[in-house]
Order: sequence, then structure tokens, then C-alpha cells
Amino acid sequence: MQGVVKSYDPGTGEGLVVRDTDRSEYALAVGALEGSIFRTLRQGQRVVFELDGSERATHLRTGAEPDLGMSSVQLQ
Repeated sequence: MQGVVKSYDPGTGEGLVVRDTDRSEYALAVGALEGSIFRTLRQGQRVVFELDGSERATHLRTGAEPDLGMSSVQLQ
């Protein structure tokens, strides 16, 4: 899914993303940035994400990450 970061608190890791297609809001799952090139998020930032079993946004990444052919370890 694609969307936009509505809010993010770097201290707690809590935040919301809004899905492009229907404007649904999803809370970030614990560890949503693990395995991503993101260290933090900013309001209005475009992201690609998945939903976990609890309907929380997880596996956040940029649209370009899969195109880079690199893992986050290679980018660090």
C-alpha cells in the first residue's frame, strides 16, 4: 500500500499513516521501521507499507527501496 505519514513521534515510535486509496488511517506497528532505510519519519513523507494482523502499518519503506536492489544493511 502507498500512503503519507500523518504523524510520528521519534521518542515513542508511535505514529499514523494515511492510505492513498481511501484515506484510511493506520497506527504504526511496533518495529515498523525495522529493516527499512528510515531512521525517523516526517509529516507528509510518502511511504509504502503493509498491514499486520492487527491492522497496523508495518514494513515501511520508500517506493525506491525495492528498485535499489539493496538491503538496509548495505545502505548503512
